[in-house]
Amino acid sequence: MARILGTGIATIDIINHVSSYPAEDDEVRALSQKQVRGGNATNTLVVLSQQGHDCHWCGVLIDEADAAIVENDLKHYQIDYSHCQWLNQGKMPTSYITLSEASGSRSIVHYRDCPELSFSHFSQLDLAAYDWLHFEGRNIDELSQMLQWVKLNYPALRCSLEVEKPRTGIESLFDLADVLMFSRPYAQSQGYQAAADFLDSLRSEALMSCSWGEQGAWLKHQGIVLHSPAFPPAQLKDTLGAGDTFNAGLISALVKGLSPGKALEQACRLAGHKCGQTGFANLDIKL
Repeated sequence: MARILGTGIATIDIINHVSSYPAEDDEVRALSQKQVRGGNATNTLVVLSQQGHDCHWCGVLIDEADAAIVENDLKHYQIDYSHCQWLNQGKMPTSYITLSEASGSRSIVHYRDCPELSFSHFSQLDLAAYDWLHFEGRNIDELSQMLQWVKLNYPALRCSLEVEKPRTGIESLFDLADVLMFSRPYAQSQGYQAAADFLDSLRSEALMSCSWGEQGAWLKHQGIVLHSPAFPPAQLKDTLGAGDTFNAGLISALVKGLSPGKALEQACRLAGHKCGQTGFANLDIKL
């Protein structure tokens, strides 16, 4: 078991299940609706906790009623959030998600009135007891200071960075992390239509992964590009959080000392299992 700290956002997800995604200007009835905790970093921690790790979250919580949804879910999965930055004004970020049962796809409209985590808050943490740090690639200016501070004060502490979206200046962070986790949309935003070509273009010394949906995922380590196929479920039910689950599977395998190739395969297996179910429960499977 490793002690892992994740840094990023938590959201309130309002998920509408529909039989198929509506066309523009359509009016459809939702088959069901639920309100749950979301957010990339906390999703990854929920999966890591089920894989047997001691997980902690550092992010921003607003002192308002909806914060209880986040708190209760983190407590359920035994994730410590005592390092969080509490604020008295604003609103918990909210994602309005349409989940198509026909395809398993999800479309998201996100609203936020919540500041990002500050470096001044993060720099007060004692990280000596952690085995791994995972960062969501957002809030670039503050995050750059966090990563540089970690490298200066805890040079042996391994760090992973999720790069999901193209954000101004995010490339400046690539040399500050030990593991870079790229998404298909990010690679495509850089002009690449194949994960292997994208990874091969990068000169970072970090271990780098790039997931590509039904085509599986690729990983580059010490100049060698590896591939694992996807492991799709018998029935595709919910792709929401598949990338977060893949990242958790990769971190879990690497922190246990597995080879990069085996870690990539296990991450793909775990993500495939998640796509065959709704939500993040029951991901304590042995890989």
